[in-house]
Amino acid sequence: MHAHDHHDPFSLDARRRQFLAATGALGLSGLLPGMAQAQAAWPAKSIRFVVPFAPGGSSEIVARSTAAELSKTLGQSVFVDNKPGAAGNIAMSEVARAEDQHTLILGHIGTLAVNPYIFDKLPYDPNKDFKPVSLLAKVPSLYVVHPDVPAKNLREFVAYVKSKPGKLSYGSAGNGSAGHLAFEYLKMTADMFMLHVPYRGTGPMMTDLISGRVDASAVGAAAILPFIKSGKVRCIATGSVKRLPQLPDVGTVAEQGFPGFEMTQWYGMLAPASLPAAHLDKLAVETAKAVRSPSSLERLNADAAEAIGDTPAQFAQFIAAEQARWKKVLLRAKVKPD
Repeated sequence: MHAHDHHDPFSLDARRRQFLAATGALGLSGLLPGMAQAQAAWPAKSIRFVVPFAPGGSSEIVARSTAAELSKTLGQSVFVDNKPGAAGNIAMSEVARAEDQHTLILGHIGTLAVNPYIFDKLPYDPNKDFKPVSLLAKVPSLYVVHPDVPAKNLREFVAYVKSKPGKLSYGSAGNGSAGHLAFEYLKMTADMFMLHVPYRGTGPMMTDLISGRVDASAVGAAAILPFIKSGKVRCIATGSVKRLPQLPDVGTVAEQGFPGFEMTQWYGMLAPASLPAAHLDKLAVETAKAVRSPSSLERLNADAAEAIGDTPAQFAQFIAAEQARWKKVLLRAKVKPD
């Protein structure tokens, strides 16, 4: 830089333009076509949508239907990348640090509202490291038993468990998983004692439930409905507020003696905090549309998942409310990770 630069009106003007553009002054994009193009051209390559679980659960169904719709509207393909491990913490911490502006993550009840209260130290901050994009779907937890368990509904099941304290076990997709929480919440509400058997994912747990190695489980509707319909497991209660059209004869937990009980797993899209606001706004609008598109609705409804598709602000409020609710449950249930 030369000494006479500051007398040069052009360089002053250029600096003023840079300052105005940097502070987001409107209508100046014409002066900086490169910058405007960078904003307009997002996404510039395919987007990786990370799912912090093994394939085969409700998360897969929600993520894939959203990704398929977004691929049509964003002009770039959106692909699902499963990265299970450590109750979702591995994927969350990796995406928190992703700087490429083309990496997103499926956030859920476990990684956002549970892990902060069961891990002594988290490798990510659920509120500071991410920007909520949209709540995609809610999936009711269904309480199921192996057909050999002599209980046709929740009241009979609670009575049966109480007659054999500590003799019965329930399986889950792992410590801190939605199924683990759902069952602990029911145990607390119904004041009964059962052993918890954590697995590595919904798939292996289902195998053992169907073969009778564990007596019961709470599984997201999407993943378990086919097994209920084929008679491999029996559904004794749903965690939904109302009965599900797919299971009209099965009562909710609330109507079977525990008013106010609701247990739904939920899935939403999050971006790393480094994603610029303009990209986030575009993504949020397209994501909400994608979730509510006819083909996505059809897919989710078939699996008893409720499509939501809300705004970043609404999703942020929802996360805060869930954190407050689960903090209480988890401190009482003393849930600890593996």
